[in-house]
Amino acid sequence: MNTARFTLDPAFTVGEVDPRLFGSFVEHLGRCVYTGVFEPGHPSADEQGLRTDVLELVRELGVTAIRYPGGNFVSGYRWEDSVGPAEQRPRRLDAAWRSVESNRFGLAEYIDFVRKVGGEPMMAVNLGTRGVAEARELLEYANHPGGTALSDLRAAHGDKEPYGIRLWCLGNEMDGPWQTGHKTAAEYGRLAAETARAMRQLDDSLELVACGSSSQAMDTFAAWEATVLAETYDLVDHISLHAYYEEEDGDRDSFLASAVDMESFIENVVATCDHIGARLKSPKRIKLSFDEWNVWYQRRFHARPLPDWEEAPRLLEDNYTVTDAVVFGSLLIALLRHADRVAVACLAQLVNVIAPIMTEPGGPAWRQTTFHPFAQASRHGRGQVLDVRVQSPTYTTAKYGEVPLLHATAVRDEATGALTVFAVNRDRHGALPLEVALHGLALERVAEHSVLADADPEARNTLADPERVVPHQGEGTELAGGVLRATLEPMSWNMIRLV
Repeated sequence: MNTARFTLDPAFTVGEVDPRLFGSFVEHLGRCVYTGVFEPGHPSADEQGLRTDVLELVRELGVTAIRYPGGNFVSGYRWEDSVGPAEQRPRRLDAAWRSVESNRFGLAEYIDFVRKVGGEPMMAVNLGTRGVAEARELLEYANHPGGTALSDLRAAHGDKEPYGIRLWCLGNEMDGPWQTGHKTAAEYGRLAAETARAMRQLDDSLELVACGSSSQAMDTFAAWEATVLAETYDLVDHISLHAYYEEEDGDRDSFLASAVDMESFIENVVATCDHIGARLKSPKRIKLSFDEWNVWYQRRFHARPLPDWEEAPRLLEDNYTVTDAVVFGSLLIALLRHADRVAVACLAQLVNVIAPIMTEPGGPAWRQTTFHPFAQASRHGRGQVLDVRVQSPTYTTAKYGEVPLLHATAVRDEATGALTVFAVNRDRHGALPLEVALHGLALERVAEHSVLADADPEARNTLADPERVVPHQGEGTELAGGVLRATLEPMSWNMIRLV
């Protein structure tokens, strides 16, 4: 049995983890909002209609930044519809998801939700059907202290104190032909620059995210980023990336290697950003906002027509297997391995819609398999990411060629000295011995080795059996002579904490 190895030394780091790397996403899509985070009349609902059972799970998940209100939804969004007395808000057709939007959950309710889970708001503005003026007006309504028509309107609506939204997305997936108001890179770059300039006239301390490509597979990829950044480089702080992965045609080996594509995507966008920076002779480095990522079975979704103008229909409610959770954990590792440039990342989405948390109307909430890797990474993946260069046995995939069986990263908490290794064994059938040489790290013992794996690769958590798949303790893991030794179960996500 071949052994996978790597060496860790605190002198060799990737970068500090921005807590916002553990962000998520709430869109007005399906049941993410209605009967998800918001269900007045539910036995657990608070006075504002938020489900407290969901609030507890979101806190346990460890979500930081929460992107809102879309997604494709934002390109038809009228922010004015989402403020003021809920009973007076208009019902609208949402063409993006062919649904009816009641606007009962709006801007104030979103801010209330974010505050109650201890997160940071991340607001997207509509650059599909609207533009500079509406973005600037929304900013004034949300953030100006008072004394103007829009800030006083917010106070009249019950929120005297500003919302303090610092992080703003300039539209959503504007490279996609499916997007309402889709634009060419030149059209979008110009509009994004003018919107950014107008918003900065009100507050130059904002962090702004320009739309990058909706996936690396887009025909316009890289050329889109180059054109957009040529217009916006000095005006924005981040550029976005979106990527979803699924098992295709039974090719599970390639699916398990999905993070190969994610890491390539990140590195190619970084290269494009730095090329434009060099052309502009700018010392600034654009950071990345990977503000949509997940496992999503899009082929299943696109095989069925959208419902016909329902309110909060059941859409994109994928039920994740343990296999999905292992791939999901590998995607988290990919993000952490690039913490020097990935400043923000948003798991899409938070509740019911391709989500780690599921609910039933009037009923319980429970954790999907993917909940566990995210919660562990958010809790223990804070600090300095150490440089991990793996020596590992490989396997052959149809999509990515030869791929290491081991995918891993490590994060050191400089305050406590604790070290957490996150590792995925991609081998579907065999255990993988792991040895990690520790240099310059004063560590005494293995505090925990948590494993997410199952003999049944299709095992999943359901309403009937919500704890079918949960982490269990790894066996035989030891730290001796400055070397960590562990055996990674077949097709498993592993979190190993050393103190």
